[in-house]
Amino acid sequence: MTSEGDTGTATTRLELAIEGMTCAACAARIEKRLTKQPGVSEAHVNLATKTATVRYDSAAAEPSALAGAVEAIGYGAKVRGGAGNQRTSGHAADREREDADSHTDHDHAHAADEDEARAILRKVIIGAVLALPVVVIAMSHGAIDWLSGAWTMWAQLILTTPVVFWCGWRFFRSAVKGLRHGSVNMDTLIAMGTGAAYFYSLAATIFPGFFLAAGADAGATHADHADEAHHQVAVYYEAAAVIIVLILLGKYFEARATGRTTAAIKRLMGMEPKTARIVRNGEEREVPVGDVEVGDLVVVRPGERVPVDGSVKRGESTIDESMLTGESMPVAKREGDEVFGGTVNGNGSLRIEATRVGSETALKQIVRMVQEAQGSKAPIARLADRISGVFVPIVVAIAAVTFITWWFAAPEDSRLNMAVVTAVSVLVIACPCALGLATPTAIMVGTGRGATEGILIKGGAVLETAHRLNAVVLDKTGTVTRGKPELTDVVAAEGQDEREVLRLAASAERESEHPLAAAIVAGAGKRDVALADPERFEAVIGEGVKARVDGRDLHIGTATLLEGAAIEGAMRDTVDRLAAEGKTAMFVAADGRVIGVVAVADTVRDEAAEAIRGMHDAGLRVVMMTGDNERTAKAVADELAIDEYFAGVKPEKKAEKVAELQSREGADRGDARSVVAMVGDGINDAPALARADVGIAMGSGTDVAMESADITLMRSDLRLVLRAVTLSRATMSTIRQNLFFAFGYNVVAIPVAAGLLYPATGWLLSPMIASGAMAMSSVSVVLNSLRLRRMKI
Repeated sequence: MTSEGDTGTATTRLELAIEGMTCAACAARIEKRLTKQPGVSEAHVNLATKTATVRYDSAAAEPSALAGAVEAIGYGAKVRGGAGNQRTSGHAADREREDADSHTDHDHAHAADEDEARAILRKVIIGAVLALPVVVIAMSHGAIDWLSGAWTMWAQLILTTPVVFWCGWRFFRSAVKGLRHGSVNMDTLIAMGTGAAYFYSLAATIFPGFFLAAGADAGATHADHADEAHHQVAVYYEAAAVIIVLILLGKYFEARATGRTTAAIKRLMGMEPKTARIVRNGEEREVPVGDVEVGDLVVVRPGERVPVDGSVKRGESTIDESMLTGESMPVAKREGDEVFGGTVNGNGSLRIEATRVGSETALKQIVRMVQEAQGSKAPIARLADRISGVFVPIVVAIAAVTFITWWFAAPEDSRLNMAVVTAVSVLVIACPCALGLATPTAIMVGTGRGATEGILIKGGAVLETAHRLNAVVLDKTGTVTRGKPELTDVVAAEGQDEREVLRLAASAERESEHPLAAAIVAGAGKRDVALADPERFEAVIGEGVKARVDGRDLHIGTATLLEGAAIEGAMRDTVDRLAAEGKTAMFVAADGRVIGVVAVADTVRDEAAEAIRGMHDAGLRVVMMTGDNERTAKAVADELAIDEYFAGVKPEKKAEKVAELQSREGADRGDARSVVAMVGDGINDAPALARADVGIAMGSGTDVAMESADITLMRSDLRLVLRAVTLSRATMSTIRQNLFFAFGYNVVAIPVAAGLLYPATGWLLSPMIASGAMAMSSVSVVLNSLRLRRMKI
């Protein structure tokens, strides 16, 4: 718990570990409860990490009271980090304990997610095994002799009971919690429908004569019913069992996706070194990274990760900062330059002064941003939940009106039977058999089709959001471009030969480990240029190289390198032109004069132009974001006709840019906010991927980026972004069609079940007709969903 503010009222930040959440509705319910507590200014619940973050006035509320408010509505709540989350950051021991608490919290959250997924899968398997024979018996309708007889009703009862009360108990519990607070959702409909089906069937199994009396009044003789009671008494055990198993299967996929979210944060935390080598009192020693204090002198050897943020005090090297910036080029570091924890040192040794440690390092800030961004996503209001919110009260009202109507309209000796049978029939017919299939079948087929195209989608919530996208943000390096430098240009001075210029430059760079040097050497190899071994080699950090090849003194690098050797910098216009195209251009000088220029660049992907044209055709605004300089960013944006670009964006600002686009683009369209996708591949993209409505990770990227994202592209092909959007739109259209089929059955069947046709025709809804209509509705939903397998995307 931390305090914020100055002379005004202090705002305290509290984290609560929440237990018992199963869906977005749970998170919304807890948020609503916390927000209403005295002194609370803001409350946010992160379903992924099972955490509630509360900002409140410590003078008006206590942590224990806030935890108690959550427990009062049926969830577990525990204050994280000890009593009141009291923590300070002024001492190493406190920082180390804070970091350890953070690691432990996420370890526990990840373990809990895995346990929940396993528990749900176990119930799915057991429920399916028990439900299968129930479905076979129910669908036989007496056509198979050995499946006929009164014993089948008892067999169905025995098999269905554990499915309803063990596998499906969570739905009844959720429905009760919702009703306590005046809300209904899909869980309410599932509990109501399966409960009505089960208890009606239970009563029909134990007291068949009661229900036969109502059937006799509908036009059949009691003797007819007595002969084949087990055929004439309607039972709906299979509906209750199948619905619960199908919905649980969807919950399993959700739990797996949530577990991957916490795994991403854990991987980020693992990138910080566990120890650091510091110099104190003239003695060099290795200590836990939590013991490093601001002002300590830290030694970083070649190839090691930098343990904390700091400033270079001695030494020169190059640092691979791609995990933070996403840019493939290592950055030259010398005295006075800033370095960041978690980045990788090159081939030089550095001594740095620690400036930010513990939770203040750039890496820890990225972890915090990922957590906050993931949690800040608005819970997706699923179509089924929205429909259920209207449908459930209507069905209950119809059932009540039906009971009252037949109580007064039916003959006195059969009024109770007629009223009960018709009212319960309404509830049973409303049981969402096809509705239970409508969403999960389309999602399973849609995500399966995506997988065959190399598009991995984390569940139905992602599809629902992706189909509403109107803007796509593309990270430049590794997404729009290939992510590694390549030789693009060799320009010879007047009177010089291009192949000889390249041969000398590549021969000189053979001894260098710099990526630019590797690109020049690789480019020479592709052009079949034979290289010589340098007789002398010297790397000049941040400027280039000096070498002697075939008796010629060479300088390859920047204008500063040439000036230091008193070489006149000819061909400056060529260098400026190539730089304007977003390329890194280097002078090649031999024996004191410039003989040519070589240029290296991170080249645009072959399919990028086609992909961006397709996005425009689909009505998507395309924005590029990069940590690279303005000139390079503009060159790429102009080449690909990108609508807008942001250059020089630091990692901590990428998520802010996404949020800015969400509000700005929404205002432009007259909406409260826009729906924005972020496409990236680096660790530095993780907060932005999480902040976006839909995060899309390229398959060539890091594990953290892929785990923070909602969609992973298994091939580094930008065209898959458009295919993912097209697939999501088609899937959501299919779900809407499925819901029409599902509720179309209810619209026709409920009035018949209520006895609307009885006065004129003497008809009540036959169990055979009800079962057949329910089956046809389900078949229609499944067949409609299967069309996604053949759809062109």
